[in-house]
Amino acid sequence: MTFIILFSLFLIGSLGMIFVVKQQSAAIVERFGRFVGIRQAGLQLKLPLFDQVVGLISLRIQQLDVTIETKTKDNVFVHLKVSVQFKVIKDKAYEAFYKLENPHEQITAYVFDVVRAEVPKMRLDDVFERKDDIALAVKRELDEAMHNYGYSIIKALVTDINPDEQVKQAMNRINTAEREKVAAEYEAEAERIKIVAKAKAEAQSKQLQGKGIADQRREIAKGLLESVEVLNNVGINSQEASALIVVTQHYDTLQSMGEGTNTNLILLPNSPGAASEMLNTMVASFSASSQIGDAMKNSGKKPTDKV
Repeated sequence: MTFIILFSLFLIGSLGMIFVVKQQSAAIVERFGRFVGIRQAGLQLKLPLFDQVVGLISLRIQQLDVTIETKTKDNVFVHLKVSVQFKVIKDKAYEAFYKLENPHEQITAYVFDVVRAEVPKMRLDDVFERKDDIALAVKRELDEAMHNYGYSIIKALVTDINPDEQVKQAMNRINTAEREKVAAEYEAEAERIKIVAKAKAEAQSKQLQGKGIADQRREIAKGLLESVEVLNNVGINSQEASALIVVTQHYDTLQSMGEGTNTNLILLPNSPGAASEMLNTMVASFSASSQIGDAMKNSGKKPTDKV
């Protein structure tokens, strides 16, 4: 019976001597309330009834998300979410356990202090553009403050910037107006290019049209001059030749009008002297043309030369 009691006490004591610390953890051991040591991962021993594991510290990287409301330089209130990644320094587990009651609150306080010191120096647009500067300032401040407490700051990130809803709507309207302005400028430029191109095309067309008309009139004058010269060679004077050309062109015109189905008929006055007056007018006109032809011939110019 005594043996069983002794064996039971030995077994209880043995079980009290052995404990296991998980990977990436550290155990704080105290003896009668006084710090004895730090036990790392693995199978560990302690004095039963005297030593006690008072706490476990995780050596893994942890993340703390802090949301802060602050005001920018242009008096816009904005909510920022800052994520701080940190871990306990393995060699400073004692400081991490005993020096800080609540490390999360300590880190949160420093984040608030830094953000509310940096953001009021910036305009809202600068907050978006320089969020990395804010994160670096938070990390630098936390590194200096938390290292003495056994914590290492791995990274600080500004993960969200959220201004007031009305401010976001105003920013969207500004962006929309700016894009519409740029679009209008491009449309106006495109319209200007089309107008310029059309004007150039019309100018070139008029130029070619004018050149064509000039060439046509030159060829007509050349043809009339050659016709008068041919008729003169057979003994017909210039006036008679002009009249003959007028009559020929008159009948050619009537024939051309008769060939078309949609031509308009011009009815001349039917007074006895109307046709004679028209003929005399046309004869006088071509008489002038023949005089020009004679003058060109006497001056030695060729028909193809410009008059």
